[in-house]
Amino acid sequence: MVMATTASTAAHTYLASVTLEVAGLEAARRFYRAFGVDTYLRLRASDAHSTGFRGFTLALTVAGPATVDSFVGAAVDAGATVLKPAAKSLWGYGGVVLAPDGTIWKIATSAKKDTGAATREIEEVVLLIGVEDVKATKQFYVGRGLTVAKSFGGKYAEFAPGQASPVKLALYKRRALAKDLGVPADGTGSHRIVLGSTAETFTDPDGFAWEAAESLAPMPS
Repeated sequence: MVMATTASTAAHTYLASVTLEVAGLEAARRFYRAFGVDTYLRLRASDAHSTGFRGFTLALTVAGPATVDSFVGAAVDAGATVLKPAAKSLWGYGGVVLAPDGTIWKIATSAKKDTGAATREIEEVVLLIGVEDVKATKQFYVGRGLTVAKSFGGKYAEFAPGQASPVKLALYKRRALAKDLGVPADGTGSHRIVLGSTAETFTDPDGFAWEAAESLAPMPS
């Protein structure tokens, strides 16, 4: 009750948009339309240097294993590379793919069995940022006006989304996130992602850039 009251009574900052910086703009547009997530993203042309793990993943939550397979299949058909084949685990079923522009996507469900046919419906999209110190970055974001929705010590933090926000923001330890995605944790250069803020422009302790959402153009249809 206290958490819900806090989130709803004060003006706060939230993640309003996610912009991926890509080398080939038209190719990226084609990929994300085929993958089925273009309405959740904005794209910007950039040649910024980047190597290795960029420190984040975009995660799709869907209804069942068949829908996970459908999204993984669509991504691969459009040019993605499988990092972790879709498989059952203790928590459900999921897989990880690498988009042609270098963005890592995780597609998962908590269901271990299908209760219906595969769909192309997405229940939730989460931008999961890998940080060195979850507590420190969480407090930094709180100081910028974001509201914490869930927090598990120094391991994980999730922020309350805005009413019109298509993507939820969460923090995880960088090395743990890389391990979960099946990639080395090391990386240098640009994160190749810009977060749209409902408030000021700033850069967080791990180098992720936030810009005023009004300055970010949506991806053309």
